[in-house]
Amino acid sequence: MMTTPSNLSQHDLTQRIKTKALELGFDLVGITPAQGSPELAFFDRWLNAGYAGEMHYLQRNAERRRDIQQVVPGAQSIVVCGLNYDTDYPYSTGCDDPDRGWVARYAWGGDYHDHMQEKLRQLQAFVAELVPEEIASKLYVDTGPVVERVYAKYAGLGWFGKNTCILNKQLGSWLFLGELILALPLDYDRPALDHCGTCTRCIDACPTDAILEPYVLDSRKCIAYLTIELKGSIPETLRPQIGHHIFGCDICQDVCPWNRKRTLTAEAALQPQPSHVYPSLADLAQLTPQAFKAQFRGTPLERTKRRGVLRNVCVAMGNSGNESFIPLLEVLAEDEEELIREHAVWALTRLRQAPNDTTPECRIS
Repeated sequence: MMTTPSNLSQHDLTQRIKTKALELGFDLVGITPAQGSPELAFFDRWLNAGYAGEMHYLQRNAERRRDIQQVVPGAQSIVVCGLNYDTDYPYSTGCDDPDRGWVARYAWGGDYHDHMQEKLRQLQAFVAELVPEEIASKLYVDTGPVVERVYAKYAGLGWFGKNTCILNKQLGSWLFLGELILALPLDYDRPALDHCGTCTRCIDACPTDAILEPYVLDSRKCIAYLTIELKGSIPETLRPQIGHHIFGCDICQDVCPWNRKRTLTAEAALQPQPSHVYPSLADLAQLTPQAFKAQFRGTPLERTKRRGVLRNVCVAMGNSGNESFIPLLEVLAEDEEELIREHAVWALTRLRQAPNDTTPECRIS
């Protein structure tokens, strides 16, 4: 079994790693043993219930997610880091201009994976300098076979909210998570306690009733899944509930009492690009393939490609009640992408059947 160097106690090594993580700009850091938990067993049941929808990659990596030793043989510790990404812009629940689309707060800046990975790489290199002999280690940010929220809980970063997000008493839920898995023994933090109490605001506020019960989310009904993960047609029964969301959804976080006291990030890389915050639906509808690439290259929105974003734009236009969108939708109904055409036709039918009774409440220029 790997031991810490004789000139540095396990406690001192742990403290140096934590101090370095904070120096690198992480807002939270905690350490948990690399072992199983009841939440990982629940994850298997969640997958078997079909709640992951078309996120088949979760099923493919289920065995590795269940056993961290398959990810890093000899793993003993997981250093979990959190980075706050809240910025000084309104919440979605206070902005309901039907002529604009809502982009989830996490996607307003550049790709957070790159930013988090660079910090974790520096932390990984720091650990290698502290420990004279070579140890196995891997880092992940969202894309690896690691159930991040589980390890964040046991590392003391926060508890599972009823909307399944990690909640921290000081920073709320606007957190990016990343992990450094080490074949190295360290001191471990205590799991965070649940502070949701009897509150059900996230459950009550979800437009599609995707939170089936506290701590159980059916992704197939979640607006974030429908507008990002789902690659094909959005079920017609759910389209009206999507409102003006064109990439992700923040509603269950926006209404959470733990997000009332906001702490804003000073990280330059996480500051919003103005064109990503509450963008004009009309402008988005006119994006050519070339213009889409130019505007969203290197950002989370690039993931859904033009066909996905414009599919969502068509739905938002159909929900707007704004008949001035009809000419734009008529053009989109002739787009080369079948997915865009189908949703444009749906939106045209909806606008022609329903009067314009939507009043803008928030505008961001």
